[in-house]
Amino acid sequence: MAIFYVMAGTNHFRNPAIYYTIIPSFFSNPYIINTASGIAEILLGLLLFVPQTRKLACYAIICMLVAFIPAHIYMIKTGWCIKDFCLPGWALWARLLLFQPLLILWAWYNRK
Repeated sequence: MAIFYVMAGTNHFRNPAIYYTIIPSFFSNPYIINTASGIAEILLGLLLFVPQTRKLACYAIICMLVAFIPAHIYMIKTGWCIKDFCLPGWALWARLLLFQPLLILWAWYNRK
């Protein structure tokens, strides 16, 4: 899980254009949102490696995943395409209703 979040956070800096397209338009500065979420994912991933901070990191990851829900809803409302590739509507719903809860459960399970 730690490696997953460090890699996911790093990807915010390697491929920022992907994330700019999923940040809801009502946020005024997608650059800051992307940077902050990338830093948070990296930091929380690193905190998972330390037994003393693992529980706190898991709770923070759960909060972060809940905070990401508006991005998932925005993707469903507007559709999501990058270059010539578009995710179908069912996949966007699966991200919100299946994948997101599984990530939350994963963090909940690893808090011990």
